[in-house]
Amino acid sequence: MATATPWNTPARTPRSLVLGEHKVTWLPDGHVQLDPRRWLPGTTDADWAGENAALLDPEGYLAASIGALLIEYRGRAMLVDAGFGPHDIPAAHTHPTLGVLVGGGLPEALRSTGVDPAAVELIAFSHLHDDHFGWAFRPGQGARTPFSSAVFAASAAEWAGWPQQPDGDGRLRAVADGEEIFPGVTARSTPGHTAGHTSYVLDAADGQRLIAFGDVFHSPAQFARPDWPVAMDALPEQGVASRRALLDELAGPGTLAFANHFADVVFGRLDTASGTARWEPLVEIHK
Repeated sequence: MATATPWNTPARTPRSLVLGEHKVTWLPDGHVQLDPRRWLPGTTDADWAGENAALLDPEGYLAASIGALLIEYRGRAMLVDAGFGPHDIPAAHTHPTLGVLVGGGLPEALRSTGVDPAAVELIAFSHLHDDHFGWAFRPGQGARTPFSSAVFAASAAEWAGWPQQPDGDGRLRAVADGEEIFPGVTARSTPGHTAGHTSYVLDAADGQRLIAFGDVFHSPAQFARPDWPVAMDALPEQGVASRRALLDELAGPGTLAFANHFADVVFGRLDTASGTARWEPLVEIHK
């Protein structure tokens, strides 16, 4: 049986980094199990028998966390993504590439930071899949979103297939590639997983930067093999191109990343010291 480690266990505890005048906090909502061979259909059993075996939970799945990134700056607050919502779906009722899919923890995680959901002014979605917009659009059981004052932002390409178009009710906003959406936070087009998938880059006053790359990567194993196709990528070739481009950018000085689906190692950086691209988790994290 696999030993429980941060690499194969969902993140359940909020944790923060301070970057200049910005504070960023991981807010766990739940988790989803990804079938490694079905999610990454270009892989073989051998790919998951070596060092990548440490990424698999006791049932043989990749343990992918679900949640949101809180960004605070001078008394203001925004989120990147909004979790899955208070839903618990067994493996038999999810997609064939998945195991269990669970949410529900985001409001409590946010409360633990002292930030009122009503004070969140912006939720910027990496893309409009339900494990990223849950508390914004489908909180469940007839409940309203707790983010009563937030503007909801995504790329125009992402909103294109949405029932309500941006500016329809004043709360939906289309953001452009390269646009600053919050002090120090810029939208970056990274298509592939969806046509309008967007990453968000925080450039802090201390010279550090943090890239919240959404679903460009789903597992640390992809760092060494960005060419592996992803079953759920809408545009597979663009997905590969976005992963390769992001690896180049992560190699820049002072560049950190937020990987919302990377089990309990959601903050880290690119490590190439061994000659192979690897995910190096940050160990100095203020909980």
